[in-house]
Amino acid sequence: MLTDRQRHEAAELLRSAEHGVTPIAPLTEAFPGIGTEDAYEIQLVNIRHRLAAGAEVRGHKVGLSSPVMQRMMGVDEPDYGHLLQDMQLRPDVPVPVVRYCHPRVEVEVGFVLGDDLPGAACTPADVLAATERVVPALELIDSRIRDWRITIADTVADNASSAGYVIGEGRDPRELDLKAIDARLTSDGELLAEGRSDAVLGDPTVSVAWLARTIACFGVPLKKGHVVLPGSCTRAVDVAAGATFTAEFTGLGSVSLSFI
Repeated sequence: MLTDRQRHEAAELLRSAEHGVTPIAPLTEAFPGIGTEDAYEIQLVNIRHRLAAGAEVRGHKVGLSSPVMQRMMGVDEPDYGHLLQDMQLRPDVPVPVVRYCHPRVEVEVGFVLGDDLPGAACTPADVLAATERVVPALELIDSRIRDWRITIADTVADNASSAGYVIGEGRDPRELDLKAIDARLTSDGELLAEGRSDAVLGDPTVSVAWLARTIACFGVPLKKGHVVLPGSCTRAVDVAAGATFTAEFTGLGSVSLSFI
């Protein structure tokens, strides 16, 4: 366990890395005793800092929830973070790559909540009942840790490597088999990655329920109106200026994001 002072020092390092677009060495090197509880408290320090500056929580995310992403990043459990209003991106507004350290995109079936979720006792059935619609989504991820050399503690402290997201219109979840949505990521007509929604813990509602239970321990709720990204259906793909990425989902539609 870290001291409160060490947690605030780690949070400042991550803030400086993000603002200066200059990644840092893994926190696990500077703070060898760091655990996942420390890491989430470090994340919350920086979230409170942004809220005090006027940001608003718009939702939450789960990352590294599929075997392909866990293998890619060298971890063996999911991470979790906040989505803020200044992270919401638009399909018609290109994103400058220079804002980020090492950006990548992920393909996700997002959830928009129509009701609050229970915390410690949340089940997949609760998630389905509370979901207003599921939406096509692209998440922009970016690690403030140099060269993506992350452990689970590094990425949780770093707000689950989250940087932005864009969502489409979507559909009522009761109209779809949420475990059998095929997903494709293309750029300028080239297929870059493909997968299926059951890559996310077998069922993305399981991921959302896991998130609700996990963050309830820290007094953080999932509320009506929140967007929840449960994890990527495919591997993450590096971003380059000039590229446009499109995520297509069977029965759900598509969403795009461009970079300059």
